[in-house]
Amino acid sequence: MSTIGITGGTGFVGTHLTSLLVSKGYKVVIFTRHLPKATSKPPITYAHWDEDLGACDINGLKQLDAVVHLAGAGIADKRLTEKRKKEIVDSRVEGTEFLISKLKEHAPNCKTMVAASATGIYGADVPGIAAFTEAAPPANDFLGTTCQKWEAASSKASSFLRTTILRFGIVLGEESGAFPQFANPTSFGVVPILGSGNQVISWIEVDDLARLILFALEQQQISGTFNAVTPNPVTNRQLMKTISKIKGGIKIPVPVPAFLLKAALGELSEEVLKSCTVSAARTLSTGFTFNYPDITAAVTAILKEKETDN
Repeated sequence: MSTIGITGGTGFVGTHLTSLLVSKGYKVVIFTRHLPKATSKPPITYAHWDEDLGACDINGLKQLDAVVHLAGAGIADKRLTEKRKKEIVDSRVEGTEFLISKLKEHAPNCKTMVAASATGIYGADVPGIAAFTEAAPPANDFLGTTCQKWEAASSKASSFLRTTILRFGIVLGEESGAFPQFANPTSFGVVPILGSGNQVISWIEVDDLARLILFALEQQQISGTFNAVTPNPVTNRQLMKTISKIKGGIKIPVPVPAFLLKAALGELSEEVLKSCTVSAARTLSTGFTFNYPDITAAVTAILKEKETDN
């Protein structure tokens, strides 16, 4: 395996994954709607990909030994209107089906696909169930049904590719993802506690996620669905206290009532307030190890990286 294609390669997870792949000696083809103005140079090249226009760079596909499919409209980018919901579903389902059809037709050397999904498939914690495993049924809500359709589309690749689906938890990293939303208020001496603060967050640090994707690419025995979360979920309150402690200084806890979140975020507030405890047992059974299995180690590394960047 030498050339890896990435859809969504210019995004938060994609840029971390690209850096890791290049450091390991891989060539990377980033499939994107918007080609950069500068001429791409190996080991990173760019290829046009736009399912809405039915456009895909055939030469880019022919180079591939494997593909990582990350593309999809951001769920938290805008309020969840009916129009936005349709965009989210279509970008995942139709985009995935388009990619798989093009791979089957034009990528004879591509033998592996790692596809993104999300732990949003599980919905909220259920009394009597310690943690959601990959065998749990999807929730009967927007994210649950969206992820179910998304994974069904990705699974169609298994007829001709070794296919692994990773259900991403909340991805934490310095420059993007959820972490800045949690950490930024603490710079002003405020520690916002959302709702009760007791809702469980199943999370993964972004570089560990990139390592897990690479692991799934390289380990030929791995296929099927895996939760991409650490074995140590935390509550919102624990996360905020950890960030506050590591940043230091005086921090005042400020409760943010559920009704204010609902007014500000609309339906998205349900995801912010939802407790979702997800098991990492199947992922650990593959032999994968986390560099940042606990929240203290992850937050320390993220804040150190931010200080270095500044």
